[in-house]
Amino acid sequence: MNNELKDTKDFLQTISDYIHFFVRDNIPDNWVLLLQILLKFAFFVGIIYLIDFLFKLLINTIFKLFYSKDKYPVLKSIYQSRITNSFSHLMALLFGSYALFSIFYRHPKSFIFLERMIYLAIVFIVAGMLYRGLSAFRNYFIIKQDYYKIIALNAVSQTVKIFGIFVAGVIAICVIFGISGSAIVGSLGAITAVMVLVFRDTILGFVTGIHVATSKNLKVGDWIGIPKYNLEGTIEDLNLLTTKIQNFDKTISTIPTYDLLTTEIKNLQVMSESNTRRIKRSIIFNINSFKFLNLEEVNRLSKINLIKDYLDKKKEEIIKERESIENSELLINGRQLTNIGVFREYVFNYLKNSEHIDQKETLMVRQLENTPQGMPLEIYCFTNDSEWGKFEVILADIFDHLLVASKEFDLEIMQFNKM
Repeated sequence: MNNELKDTKDFLQTISDYIHFFVRDNIPDNWVLLLQILLKFAFFVGIIYLIDFLFKLLINTIFKLFYSKDKYPVLKSIYQSRITNSFSHLMALLFGSYALFSIFYRHPKSFIFLERMIYLAIVFIVAGMLYRGLSAFRNYFIIKQDYYKIIALNAVSQTVKIFGIFVAGVIAICVIFGISGSAIVGSLGAITAVMVLVFRDTILGFVTGIHVATSKNLKVGDWIGIPKYNLEGTIEDLNLLTTKIQNFDKTISTIPTYDLLTTEIKNLQVMSESNTRRIKRSIIFNINSFKFLNLEEVNRLSKINLIKDYLDKKKEEIIKERESIENSELLINGRQLTNIGVFREYVFNYLKNSEHIDQKETLMVRQLENTPQGMPLEIYCFTNDSEWGKFEVILADIFDHLLVASKEFDLEIMQFNKM
């Protein structure tokens, strides 16, 4: 191995000497030094480019043989992030650092300058390789469809990138000016408080990203609602500083990511994924329209198929009970049916027989507390289709029917004039 390196160094020195003496013997003295340096530099760059090309050709060819996201997701992630290219650049620059003295040993001033440029390029290539490594992790989780880990990685990667830029900048300054890194870092102590204030949102965003990833409350693509901002839409992007939400009117809203820790957020994605959506709406009736039903009215309502069996059963029970009751001619004596109670039973049966209502979920028709406007009768159930347009059609059909059907029960629905 040592012999091979020595042979390589001798070969490079031979080429360098050939260029050196050829220019000296054939070019006017005023241009000799400049052309010697330029031609050697061109040779030096050509060597680095050739090494880089050969490494990329070899490594990428090997990776393409295993380019299958199903069998080799790790290799596919690495290849897509172009870490292989960064590795090829690094190998070429390391060879260039080794070859630099052999080519420019006759020009020590140029050698010092180029040596620093090579080290500076290595710093940026290594930093770029680390960033591409984070991209490789992201690609891997995308292939695995683990979106919660992607959110955590977004928070971590952006924090690492900011810290990496700082470290790379310090090292770059050290390389360019040839000074100690401790001198630079030490001088930053006086502005630490200022940096904390500057990166306040970044730190909070990082903490939020970790929280979201570990709690698995949110991810990109979720349908959410934020009452504080009166927003409802789909998360388009969730990064370190801002969260982008596409509203249903196709506008885009952005909120600070750290706000996700302290703000009430409704995640409606579960409803969408389960393909069910809740109906929770009331009809307000005039209490003065409530009444007991006499036998004639019960017989009339018994013709409604959805409550026929219910009314026939109740009518038998009531007639049998009233036979032993004193003053049975008064409706208030004994058990009686009311028009609001029968209508409530009708609504329940109507929903139970609807093909658009999920019968496995909670289904209730209940009276709410009386208000100055009237008595609310609330319908609480779930549709079996969560798509927004279809849900609105189902909801409208149900209440269109119930609002009109209430007239058959002599019920009055309250109306309010808008001021």
